Amino acid sequence: MKALTLALLLSLPVPKLAPPQAPRQQPASNITHRTKGGKWYLAATGHAIYCYGPVMVVPSATGDLERVATFCRDGSAAVPLKD
Repeated sequence: MKALTLALLLSLPVPKLAPPQAPRQQPASNITHRTKGGKWYLAATGHAIYCYGPVMVVPSATGDLERVATFCRDGSAAVPLKD
């Protein structure tokens, strides 16, 4: 009986393990994208813009203070916001 059981077990097909796949590489780009902490803002031009950095108040060219969003997805360092 042991011989019959052993012969039956040895005759069963053994599944082959697939070799591990190489991790997928993301396409290279010129701009480093951050994946966390971004927020949508309304730019002074009327367009929506996605920025990662804090909103800051900076002096404008005319001497007034204006709010700007920093480190935006389009590569801009600072984008004036619509109040």
